[in-house]
Amino acid sequence: MTFSAQTQPSTQTPRRVFIILSAKALPYAERCVDSLFNNSLEALDVKLITDSPEDKQAIVQTVMRLENPQQHKWQVIDQPEADAQAEEQFHQFEHLKQFRFGHPCWRKLTDPLLFTRDGEEMIILDPDLYFPNQFAFETTPEKSLLLMWQRPSCLLPPESVRAAFSVSKLAHHVDIGVAQIRKPLDLEWFNWFVGQLGGKDIPRFMHVEAIVWSAMAMKFGGGYLDPTRWHCWHRTQLKRILIKLGIPGTQILKLDNLGAAKCFHACGVSKWWVKEACDKGVLTGINNDLSQPSRVTPFVEYTRDQYESEQRFKGWLRKLGYYRLFGSN
Repeated sequence: MTFSAQTQPSTQTPRRVFIILSAKALPYAERCVDSLFNNSLEALDVKLITDSPEDKQAIVQTVMRLENPQQHKWQVIDQPEADAQAEEQFHQFEHLKQFRFGHPCWRKLTDPLLFTRDGEEMIILDPDLYFPNQFAFETTPEKSLLLMWQRPSCLLPPESVRAAFSVSKLAHHVDIGVAQIRKPLDLEWFNWFVGQLGGKDIPRFMHVEAIVWSAMAMKFGGGYLDPTRWHCWHRTQLKRILIKLGIPGTQILKLDNLGAAKCFHACGVSKWWVKEACDKGVLTGINNDLSQPSRVTPFVEYTRDQYESEQRFKGWLRKLGYYRLFGSN
């Protein structure tokens, strides 16, 4: 049985949002949900999908404490509940059933499907997002995919990336903080592609999720969300130097234009800076109106030659000791 908080009746169809998280993510995920509830200008139906019943209870208790002025609908679903749905809906897709029990992040690709009917949208969010302004989500395409854009490629591990290249085109610059797509999805292809990556033997790297999204981008089409509005934190060389110099993260955050962002993907160490900034009140008072739609640009293919060239360059940096000095991500 799932727990939910019901909204007041509304004539607006709620946007269907999914967040996959464990209770361990609550220190920063709480800021994600809180800013989502307070700054979304659209009615929301949020499903938080987690692991154990104990995780579910912890998340329920946390969300119940949050302000929800627009009475957004929300629900927490644990893994046993999702497993029951997967057994029914994925019964003929053995690779998908096994994939769900790989890295927990991979369930972002599978579990929203279990609670969605054909024609319904899925807005799939990472728990380390922050919504600094009043905003509206972009329109979810009927048959294609929207993803965030980031400058670097974060596809890992190399053996899985190369396995993907051998059977599929991949999109470059993919950030997986936000994904928007509708059901039905081509489950035959999805199951086949997971099998080509290695099935139950896929290395349990969280970044495998990005490989699958990259392949889906080229398979289904669509495009990148505007990186000004849907902004991913990037550990630039300047930021690496500032971190090394001991500059507080809450100060480094000022290098990102949060006043223009509908959504900020606070990946890596920056998720903890956002939590600290919220705790100190540093991020309050931005709150611009970003309700208008923003541009979408077509996906760009990431070629095998580009990937291998970048791998050689990273290997050269590694030999020079760059990553020992500045960190690898």
